Amino acid sequence: MDGDFVIGGVFSIHLYKHTLRYNYTTVPEPLRCTGSIDSRQLRFSQAMIFAIEEINNSTELLPGVKLGYQIHDSCTSVPVIVHVAFQLSNSLDQAFHTGDNCSQSGMVVGVVGESGSTPSMSMSRIIGTFNVPQVSYLSTCACLSDKMQYPNFFRTVPSDQFQADALAKLVKHFGWTWIGAVRSDSDYGNNGMASFLLTAQKEGICVEYSVSFHRTNPRSKIQRVADVIRRSTAHVIVAFIASAELRLLLEELSREASPPRQWVGTEAWVTNRDMLKYRFCAGAIGFGIEQSVIPGLRDFLLDLSATKVASSPVLTEFWEVVFNCRLGTFTATGERMCDGTEDMQTLQNPYTDTSQLRITNMVYKAVYALAHALHNTLCPDTNSSTHCDKYNKLSLEEVLNQLKKVKFNLNGYDVSFDANGDPVAKYELVNWQKSHRGSIEIVTVGHYDGSLPAGQEFQINTNLVFMEGVTKVPKSVCSDRCHPGTRKVLQKGKPICCYDCVRCPDGEISNSTDSLDCTPCSHEFWPNAESNTCLPKPVEFLSYDEVLGITLATFSVGGACLTIMTAVLFYQHRTSPIVKANNSELSFLLLFSLTLCFLSSLTFIGAPSDWSCMLRHTAFAITFVLCMSCILGKTIVVLMAFKATLPGRNVMKWFGPLQQRITVACITFIQVLICTIWLVVSPPFPIKNLTVYKKRIILECALGSAVGFWGVLGYIGLLAVFCLVLAILARKLPDSFNEAKLITFSMLIFCAVWITFIPAYVSSPGKFTVAVEIFAILASSFGLIFCIYAPKCFIILFKPEKNTKKNLMNKK
Repeated sequence: MDGDFVIGGVFSIHLYKHTLRYNYTTVPEPLRCTGSIDSRQLRFSQAMIFAIEEINNSTELLPGVKLGYQIHDSCTSVPVIVHVAFQLSNSLDQAFHTGDNCSQSGMVVGVVGESGSTPSMSMSRIIGTFNVPQVSYLSTCACLSDKMQYPNFFRTVPSDQFQADALAKLVKHFGWTWIGAVRSDSDYGNNGMASFLLTAQKEGICVEYSVSFHRTNPRSKIQRVADVIRRSTAHVIVAFIASAELRLLLEELSREASPPRQWVGTEAWVTNRDMLKYRFCAGAIGFGIEQSVIPGLRDFLLDLSATKVASSPVLTEFWEVVFNCRLGTFTATGERMCDGTEDMQTLQNPYTDTSQLRITNMVYKAVYALAHALHNTLCPDTNSSTHCDKYNKLSLEEVLNQLKKVKFNLNGYDVSFDANGDPVAKYELVNWQKSHRGSIEIVTVGHYDGSLPAGQEFQINTNLVFMEGVTKVPKSVCSDRCHPGTRKVLQKGKPICCYDCVRCPDGEISNSTDSLDCTPCSHEFWPNAESNTCLPKPVEFLSYDEVLGITLATFSVGGACLTIMTAVLFYQHRTSPIVKANNSELSFLLLFSLTLCFLSSLTFIGAPSDWSCMLRHTAFAITFVLCMSCILGKTIVVLMAFKATLPGRNVMKWFGPLQQRITVACITFIQVLICTIWLVVSPPFPIKNLTVYKKRIILECALGSAVGFWGVLGYIGLLAVFCLVLAILARKLPDSFNEAKLITFSMLIFCAVWITFIPAYVSSPGKFTVAVEIFAILASSFGLIFCIYAPKCFIILFKPEKNTKKNLMNKK
């Protein structure tokens, strides 16, 4: 339509470009589009005409100025779009006006289109040279925001950069970390998917496969893409793809049974009602342009008079296709003539479907944006009641500058552009759901507003339906989440979302889900059974509450009681010959020292402390030396007594009671001195042993000075060996002095116990080291009391007739 100024419109009304065959002998045919008509794109073109007619009838916008339009079919073909761009730049449509019948329309002040990003890029590079503004209604590639390359490009649809970010957050929201990706092999698909994958990687989402194809590719390529989808383990597919490509892919998938998949889509196809026929995609979710209402548009679309249809080859073709009849006078055999009874009101077609106007509203806003820019250029200082000066020379550069500043409200929707020529990103989250009638419907289930602060952009309802009609969110992960107590170990050669959950090693925990590393517990803590928290290690020591401690304490007290009973028995029979003959003073001192030996073992039981550690070793050492010194004195007395029976020998005067006391005191004093030096220089002290057991703490006494400890034991051993040697020398004395034999046997037991003690002490772990030491003390003490005193007690109690001086003095 002619006008004072013309707005160009470019739409992909047909699906394919007619294939030309060049023989290089004749002039090539003109470029033209072919294939079936896209009713949705036809509706877009009619919406542009509707908007221009509204503007022409308006008294507020461009009063007195008539807008015309030139609408072209690009069939999403770059060669066709280049041809159209040059036609619009020349303001001459050679395809429709030939010969001398040239168009009288005014100059083109702006272009609405195209739907595809790649064609829009090609057109912008051409018409941008002449500063012709271009406003796209569906080209979403983020690359078009580059004002260095596309300074004249604007759009009423949000950039894919916003949609890619929103899609990645949507996928992350549902916990889908293992997905497949399908895209159009075009600037729209490749750039959009690249933006999505970059954001998805930041969100921790992994892609099993990423495949692309173009609608012009051979079927074998599409089959390979379908096979990849069938074989994949990812249950979620993100499709950054145009409707034309997706239609081919879904047709291929429908030929053979395929596992159910959760489709996540973009505005290019998820709100296209033509795609709802693929019922196996029910549950698809994605972002669509906000739906709106355009008053009067439906009546305009249905108002196709015979004259209007006949004047347009495109409308004629559409009419003949949807009503299956022929307009005109000539029909082929079997074809029906259109008889005028066709009614657009009864037509169920995307062309007449105005229930969810989304992209149509983008076309509508694009026309008004150009009209407002033109109005601000022609009528900068006029009131709405005056006419604009349409005869002044118009600068397209000024129109372009005014387009950058436009800001108005249209049917309740704000229209403006940022510095990159992009609008505010607002989407509806839509879901393909089955209605009660069994048909698939597009249901709005949420919103996304890019103008809101971070973290508040999403608003998602709970009434979503996913693949196979389930309301539970399907799982799409390469590996299940690792629970606390385990850590993730990546699988070799696979993305980071594919991993094995390995239990934390001993002594380490992880208290969070999907932990990459395990944290060691501190020295005094150990993990619980689930390895998700550190608990204090149980403290272990030989206590009175356990069987072993009770048993040893019982024997210790029992031995002391037995010794005291023996002492009482000896005291009661102190005047008897058998007590007198065995040096009663040393016997009582020996019994006293044995009592202390038995009781000293009690200091080894219980929690170690500074005093108990020093007491247990020194008490044991001193009491045992006292015991050994008494035995040594008794042995010497036996030898001296035998020597005294020989004529001319009076040796007993050199080892009388006084000398015996001095000998015992001196020998014991040496041990006291050693213990004192040990306690002063480096005394024993309590420690927490963390090395013997991983899961327990052993409370024990450190020796302080190993030299002091082994010096004490060495001194006891030296005395024991000396006693043993003397007892062996006296073992063949007459029966009346047979105590030497008893001492010999007791010393053999004593030495055997303490020789075996050394390796047992070194190799025993934890509290058993203490138990071994107590056992050695008790065993040697019992050996001494039984070997030395048991025979005498037997005679006193059961053989009193032998307890006489005559019997003792009897010699064999």
